[in-house]
Amino acid sequence: APWHHIENLDLFFSRISFHQAGFRCAAPHCLLGPEQFIFVVAFTTFLISCVDYDILFANKAVNHSQHPSEPIKVTLPDAFLPPNVCSARIQANSFLICILVIAGVFWIHRLVKFIYNICCYWEIHSFYINALKIPMSTLPYYTWQEVQARIVQIQKEHQICIHKKELTELDIYHRILRFKNYMVAMVNKSLLPIRFRLPLLGDTVFYTRGLKYNFELIFFWGPGSLFENEWSLKAEYKRAGNRLELAEKLSTRILWIGIANFLLCPLILIWQILYAFFSYTEILKREPGSLGARCWSLYGRCYLRHFNELDHELHSRLSKGYKPASKYMNCFISPLLTIVAKNVAFFAGSILAVLIALTIYDEDVLAVEHVLTTVTLLGVGITVCRSFIPDQHLVFCPEQLLRVILAHIHYMPDHWQGNAHRYETRDEFAQLFQYKAVFILEELLSPIITPLILIVCLRPKSLDIVDFFRNFTVEVVGVGDTCSFAQMDVRQHGHPAWMSAGKTEASIYQQAEDGKTELSLMHFAITNPKWQPPRESTAFIGFLKERVHRDSSMALAQQAVLPENALFSSIQSLQSESEPHSLIANVIAGSSALGFHMGRDGQASRHLSEVASALRSFSPLQSAQQPPSGFQTAGRDGEGAQPRGASAMTASGADARTVSSGSSAWEGQLQSMILSEYASTEMSLHALYMHELHKQHAQLEPERHTWHRRESDESGESTHEELDAQRGASVPIPRSASYPFSSPRQPAEETATLQTGFQRRYGGITDPGTVHRAPSHFSRLPLGGWAEDGQSARHPEPVPEESSEDELPPQIHKV
Repeated sequence: APWHHIENLDLFFSRISFHQAGFRCAAPHCLLGPEQFIFVVAFTTFLISCVDYDILFANKAVNHSQHPSEPIKVTLPDAFLPPNVCSARIQANSFLICILVIAGVFWIHRLVKFIYNICCYWEIHSFYINALKIPMSTLPYYTWQEVQARIVQIQKEHQICIHKKELTELDIYHRILRFKNYMVAMVNKSLLPIRFRLPLLGDTVFYTRGLKYNFELIFFWGPGSLFENEWSLKAEYKRAGNRLELAEKLSTRILWIGIANFLLCPLILIWQILYAFFSYTEILKREPGSLGARCWSLYGRCYLRHFNELDHELHSRLSKGYKPASKYMNCFISPLLTIVAKNVAFFAGSILAVLIALTIYDEDVLAVEHVLTTVTLLGVGITVCRSFIPDQHLVFCPEQLLRVILAHIHYMPDHWQGNAHRYETRDEFAQLFQYKAVFILEELLSPIITPLILIVCLRPKSLDIVDFFRNFTVEVVGVGDTCSFAQMDVRQHGHPAWMSAGKTEASIYQQAEDGKTELSLMHFAITNPKWQPPRESTAFIGFLKERVHRDSSMALAQQAVLPENALFSSIQSLQSESEPHSLIANVIAGSSALGFHMGRDGQASRHLSEVASALRSFSPLQSAQQPPSGFQTAGRDGEGAQPRGASAMTASGADARTVSSGSSAWEGQLQSMILSEYASTEMSLHALYMHELHKQHAQLEPERHTWHRRESDESGESTHEELDAQRGASVPIPRSASYPFSSPRQPAEETATLQTGFQRRYGGITDPGTVHRAPSHFSRLPLGGWAEDGQSARHPEPVPEESSEDELPPQIHKV
């Protein structure tokens, strides 16, 4: 078979994942990349060497007529030099020739890459038509879940992967996102990016495309990188015996790459300036306020990304949170700045009005030197000033807006809740959601700052990086070496404060921060309902369903399910009742409306009940399209029921999507869009619910620790974990490995007792939540992966950075 045993499945699946653009768009995209580069180089060379600017600026007289008395009319070609003069000026400029030679070599490399990509995309084109039976004309109407389901079926027929008989959805995601999962994990553990504390700007995160490219070059695919190929970590990095030597080797390699960046800095800087000029000048002229708009920063995209989340899934999620995020940032416009902007706009508008009136009276006014320039600059200035003047009819509620944002981005540090009105919260959120102008400025400064970051800041972290890849790499059968966090194994990387208490063995060093493991697991299970999770993950999903069922039952008993009030009616009237997002609006509006009538504890409990009720009521909305969801199943099965898999847990779409294959393309696309929206809303409700549990746990935690520290002994977690906790702790963490437990408690007391209320630096913040806690002799330990076919896989204990031992057993295990 032509598709039997594809050698590089990572690259093959990655190209398939761009299915929505189609082959017709992929080929022109690859072609126009080199063409755009050669245009910028050629056009810049022409402007430097082939234009007579004295004629263009009217500093030199030009006479086309044989009669001197006739008026002189200068045309644009008059400013162009003859070809022989232009060629002579280029040859006389040695610096320009050097740049052109380097640009030519780079363009040839891009051209070869383009030809190779065209051949690869033609192979993908044939695979879609012949293997997946999807014609190019209907490809845009297929969702990724439908394409993925066909790939899983094709594996049974063609054995595109010979290392295992059947592929799972998680296997495909692991191959597509192998390196991105590592990057997300390093950001989650605050290993990357590098943070600075500048005198006036305070805590700053610098993370640009150039710096990201260098990170990937060092870690994954560059010469001398940690990986020997796209799916296998080098054997020496899997052993702890020579970790110090490897760290020194990595430090030297980072130094040389930093020096190379420093030598290439002038060329890269020139390219960045030219590309930014050609890209944004027309936009700035047409829409001067566009640079005042905001965008999700590169760091924000990495921080907010779930493990095993494809690019189009992340883009869709963050796009839904764009408007509330913009409204939230607009809440912090300074009144003083507004007054200054109004006055500057008034003065500039007055001058502009006079110039426009004079131009209307006599158009010769435009011929006066710098009048047209002045009119243009005044118009731009007025537009910029208006961006600082808020709409006087708008009323903002920062807490409610931040809650809407949370429903879409799914991650939020603990100390933001209740402090949405503070400028500290706004400044930290601005690191995730930055001005477009700041993004452009950072990209322009990147060639200068990147070498400094690599040489000065990244090199000291070499040992941490080596330990990270050894401790958090597992070998999965049929996939290769992957990041253990991407397994989403609650037992190995769960956090006790995020409903994983009693189910996790992860230490502080090993547990994912901010509930990343738990939220990623829920997101992947909802997005891929046919996926069968391993035993530990299935137990976690079952426990969450039981908790939702119990909380919603309590809310129903107390008649506390989304009461009718004016705020509910006003928000719901803005949306159709058939839209799933109206359910989120009701939950958020109800929480805000009820907050005035009860204390903080009562309000948190009411939030939890409302979200649980919304989740429970959400399932029947989908039952008309699909089989009963997992929450309905949990309600019927009662306490202790164990779900069979994520397909029973959620009704997000693959079952109903495949049903639409027999209908027309438009009907199938419409149904897929509807089910996709319901899946997105279901995940939003889960995020709100889990954060409410987390918030409840945080409020109960301090008292438990005050009691426990008096009773606990001095044994427990390692020195490495204590130092890691003390670095960012606002509340000391007890060193005992477990908490004593008495007989069964009431539901209100069924909360986790492990202290995680401290806050780390932004990007690695430990967020507690309300969870069950079973007796355990483990404090918190890292993840590895689960074993297939009933084989268990345990992840090794990481080697502390302070350790000088060079002879330790290998830290890599097969899964």
